[in-house]
Amino acid sequence: MNHGNIPTNSTNPKSEPPKRRALGKGLESLLSGRNSAMASGAASDATPVSAPHPSMAPAFVDPGGKPRDIEISQIDPNPYQTRSRVDEQKLGELAQSIVANGVVQPIIVRPLPNGRFQLIAGERRWRASEKAGKTTVPAILRQVSDEQAMEMTIVENLQRADLNPIEQAHAYERLSRDFKMTQEQMAQRTGKDRATVTNFLRLLRLPAEVQSNVEVGELSFGHARALLSLGSPEEIRKVAARVMATALSVRQTEIYVQHLLNPERKEKKDESKAKQKPVDPNVREAQEKLQRQLGLKVRIEDKSGRGRVVIEYSGLEDFDALMSALGASL
Repeated sequence: MNHGNIPTNSTNPKSEPPKRRALGKGLESLLSGRNSAMASGAASDATPVSAPHPSMAPAFVDPGGKPRDIEISQIDPNPYQTRSRVDEQKLGELAQSIVANGVVQPIIVRPLPNGRFQLIAGERRWRASEKAGKTTVPAILRQVSDEQAMEMTIVENLQRADLNPIEQAHAYERLSRDFKMTQEQMAQRTGKDRATVTNFLRLLRLPAEVQSNVEVGELSFGHARALLSLGSPEEIRKVAARVMATALSVRQTEIYVQHLLNPERKEKKDESKAKQKPVDPNVREAQEKLQRQLGLKVRIEDKSGRGRVVIEYSGLEDFDALMSALGASL
């Protein structure tokens, strides 16, 4: 049976299309060529073809994968794009490169029923080409469903280092919301482990202001994960502001959050420190002099004029240097 504009295999009508590969192997797994007669359809023809319904067969691919020049004005942006921020400086650098060398890697588009094209992958190249004054851009035509187009966009973006954690979180959220995928399915489709998917989705529980801080790089993914342990949005905002104001590292943030969650433990630690006998100023001065002289950590434990000197070393080289400083040899 011929479903709309989807070509059929005239030589073997009973054959079923092969199963889709897992998306974890990257964008290429979505674009791998097929040797069947499905490849000889409208994808290689100059006339745009209608996009199939999401419930229809998987994408068919132009056997040669040859790019064609398409007018930039005939291309619509990708509605599934997960990148919300574009570095204008880097976009300008890419535009200059395109002026000098052209577009090295074609973009990927799919035909729309109205005769236009919709971008699947390569938004920066498309925008930079327009910025460079180009009227056309080399593109590879693919006929894919909405779901496949969205997956291809997400896979391409997740493979790029400039996609921030919040953008990744929204990408997973959209797979869950629009296509009812479980976290396990999302992990399989994108080549990530399930824990990673879970951690990204948890970022969307952060207050909007804190999400913005993560988006622009004021807070890292590690900072955000630590903040999620706090109970209320207001507390998260307050601690996030402190972290940024004092430039706390991820580890320092984790410790600070734990102190807030377990104040009793911090109080006991403070009480233990308070009970310790203050170090005599003369002992402290002698300790510091030894540390400067030896270049090693030194601790003097003194009790009424009697005690011990503890010298710490971290390797054989430190030990040999210590022996030499003491005038001893092995």
